[in-house]
Amino acid sequence: MAVVIIILKSEVTEDQIQHVIERVEALGMKAHLSRGTYRTIIGVIGDEQKIGAEPLRAIPGVMDVIPVLPPYKLASREAHPQASIVDVGGIKIGGGNLAMIAGPCAVEEPERMMDIAAAVKKAGANIYRGGAYKPRTSPYAFQGSGEEGLKILREAGDAHGMPVVTEVMDPRCVEIVDQYADMIQIGARNMQNFVLLTEVGRTRKPVLLKRGMSATIEDLLMSAEYILSQGNSQVVLCERGVKGFDKVTRNLYDVAAVAVVKGLSHLPIIVDPSHATGRPDLIPPCALAGVAVGADGVHIEVHDCPERAKSDGPQALLPRQYAELVTQIRKLAELFGKTISTIGPEKAA
Repeated sequence: MAVVIIILKSEVTEDQIQHVIERVEALGMKAHLSRGTYRTIIGVIGDEQKIGAEPLRAIPGVMDVIPVLPPYKLASREAHPQASIVDVGGIKIGGGNLAMIAGPCAVEEPERMMDIAAAVKKAGANIYRGGAYKPRTSPYAFQGSGEEGLKILREAGDAHGMPVVTEVMDPRCVEIVDQYADMIQIGARNMQNFVLLTEVGRTRKPVLLKRGMSATIEDLLMSAEYILSQGNSQVVLCERGVKGFDKVTRNLYDVAAVAVVKGLSHLPIIVDPSHATGRPDLIPPCALAGVAVGADGVHIEVHDCPERAKSDGPQALLPRQYAELVTQIRKLAELFGKTISTIGPEKAA
């Protein structure tokens, strides 16, 4: 059952009003006419699918059609009042459990991946990240190492007892990424790739969905709805900055979006200050701001030699810098009654 309000034009005629009511009732929905001093409206109650499928705005005399409930039904707080907790290989995200996702932007040679994994695990990271498939602005830039990179990432994660997350860019690659990853990432550029979202939704792997660079909060939640509608309830949102006009940072870090999403949706949301700012000096304070405003985790790029990184080296923290930041996050988490999630004995066994 859904409810919408049809706002009629100020110059609407009685015949047009009656036609709107007749059209609504012919569709099997109930119409409730309300006349105000300056505006006439019609409340409509009926089947959600019928309301969404009908071009009510095209009826003569109609100015606008406004849904009373949000269009993202499954992602909304109305559908699921309690905050969801997503399990990634034994690491819980949400409900007071913080995900500390760290690693290089791209999967690199095995030795380096092992070294970085050891460093971030020692610092307190609980999920290892690295891109085997890289969406790059230039066709000449490093595009990732494909399945070989997936194998390297998997081996590094297993060697250090961390689940791994990596990005998928193409629906044709979902199956192979699903074989290696504990969590599948949808990057900012693909947030509204609806074919990809649908395909990932058919898996039962947790999904990390990043906000698009020009996406509204509703856009983000509607993209999550695509995944949820396929039966995959394990979705974690990620605020990674949107395009702004000031070039002092890579993107505009919309930390307020975290608090807004918390009010609108039951899904966990984490922050990615690496992509949001693109500046190592700004990553620690922005990470702390995200946790303070309610984020369920922090996604940070870490590299032991940024000048040699195959992708996004300038925005990576050094392992020692990451360790210092995790220490600060632990203190802040304690203040808010949250903990950095660890793998339980039953998962570690």
